[in-house]
Amino acid sequence: MASPQENLADALEALKTLQDKGMVAIRSGDLARSHRERLTRSGFLKPVIKGWYIPSRPEETGADETTSWYASYWDFCASYLNHRFGEKWSLSPEQSVLFHARNRIVPKQLLIRSPKARNKITNLAHGSSILEIRAQIAEHEVLEEIDGLRAFKLPNALVVCGARFFHTYPVDARAALSEIRDASELLAILLEGGHSTIAGRLAGALRNIGRGKVADEIIKTMRTAGYNVNETDPFEDKFTISLPSRTRSAYVNRLYANWQSMRENVIQIFPKPPGIPSDVDKYLKDVDDIYVTDAYHSLSIEGYRVNEALIERVRAGSWNPDDNKEDREQCDAMAARGYWLAFNEVKKSVEKILNKHDAGEVTEEDHRDWHRALFSPSVDAGILNAGDLAGYRNGQVYISRSQYVPLNCDAVRDCMPEYFELLREETEPQVRVVLGHSIFVYIHPYMDGNGRMGRFLMNAMLASGGYPWTVIPVERRDNYMQALEEASVNGNIVPFTEFLAGLVSLAKT
Repeated sequence: MASPQENLADALEALKTLQDKGMVAIRSGDLARSHRERLTRSGFLKPVIKGWYIPSRPEETGADETTSWYASYWDFCASYLNHRFGEKWSLSPEQSVLFHARNRIVPKQLLIRSPKARNKITNLAHGSSILEIRAQIAEHEVLEEIDGLRAFKLPNALVVCGARFFHTYPVDARAALSEIRDASELLAILLEGGHSTIAGRLAGALRNIGRGKVADEIIKTMRTAGYNVNETDPFEDKFTISLPSRTRSAYVNRLYANWQSMRENVIQIFPKPPGIPSDVDKYLKDVDDIYVTDAYHSLSIEGYRVNEALIERVRAGSWNPDDNKEDREQCDAMAARGYWLAFNEVKKSVEKILNKHDAGEVTEEDHRDWHRALFSPSVDAGILNAGDLAGYRNGQVYISRSQYVPLNCDAVRDCMPEYFELLREETEPQVRVVLGHSIFVYIHPYMDGNGRMGRFLMNAMLASGGYPWTVIPVERRDNYMQALEEASVNGNIVPFTEFLAGLVSLAKT
């Protein structure tokens, strides 16, 4: 008789076979009942709705652990909807625009259309749901498949979207509009449907992002065809963002629009910069003095079980992984040693900034050195391969208990140069502080260490304004993570700005 371990291994082999075929949504019939039950009990399979499962990890315990669900969400929806409706369904026009804007944030409710729909809500995991509306779907030529989901082509989706969409999703609407290169993409649809009001709205929206020539062409052509067109700007925020006209990915345009839309709130809320101090040596001594506190809190936020004694051993050089087996096997010690090495690299960068070097240029040149230092002890100990430190990540990452799914690795390579360009061009130090941190973790460029790197970047940018080195206390981890989540998911930078502003004010006293 097979042992329980052998039975579980057989079940895992069956699950691996399905995953090797690219299956993320697992139906009851895809696995033998005994395999399914063993995998569910062991935490390798998680039920979503009756008869449907997703792979998960045994270490994901607790009702609030959402990582496997948010990692699987879009693939699950694609499989489920294709199974239900075949090719007779589509995302809503609004969700289609979000997809074209590269917004992959999991919605609370996904609206889809299908002539086979039952006009009902299907509740999914963690408070999410699908609302299916019975409606004729668009003709085949105006739909396209994006990541397995059937979406409106961008020009058609923009024409169908109402004015409210531009109010609710101003960043995504601007990023999507930036994909329109010529008026002809919209004009054929506008003229065929006689959409004079929509033509005025889209012309105003395009002018808002600096596409005045495209807007003029829409207005002139519609009027020549006999339509009375009044241009209106549908963006409720009323400020304009001139997105660069050169061809760039929607990810980059979305990043740029986010920065521009958030910076005014930061300027209004964050304390004014005191200016770079004249006594650079004193500032750097203060940085040294805060190291133990900073290391304890920053590592504890990431879940490493460190204490001040370990940190002091690392700093004093008495941590010895070559001769001490416990040190060699202790990942927490690796993290502490790496933090000490990285902290010293960051301090070198801070010194350059205090000596009036451009903060954006310094961090662009030095940040990879910080990251290599952060993980070099793990490479030396054989825990990581040297190739793991070779630049930005080559795979997808997910954030535990977060609704936000970071950018794919190709988008990271598009966005990181733009990120540093924004840092270089930004004139207000407080904006570099807040957005430098929040947008770095929004991009999430590394497989690991993004939180620590984000806090290092924050402190480098604080130095550029003469603010003191500031520690984010582990006791306020939940507030910190919630504020970052609000910025990444809802584009609301106010809570994170207020959170950091309070800490900086305390650090000054």
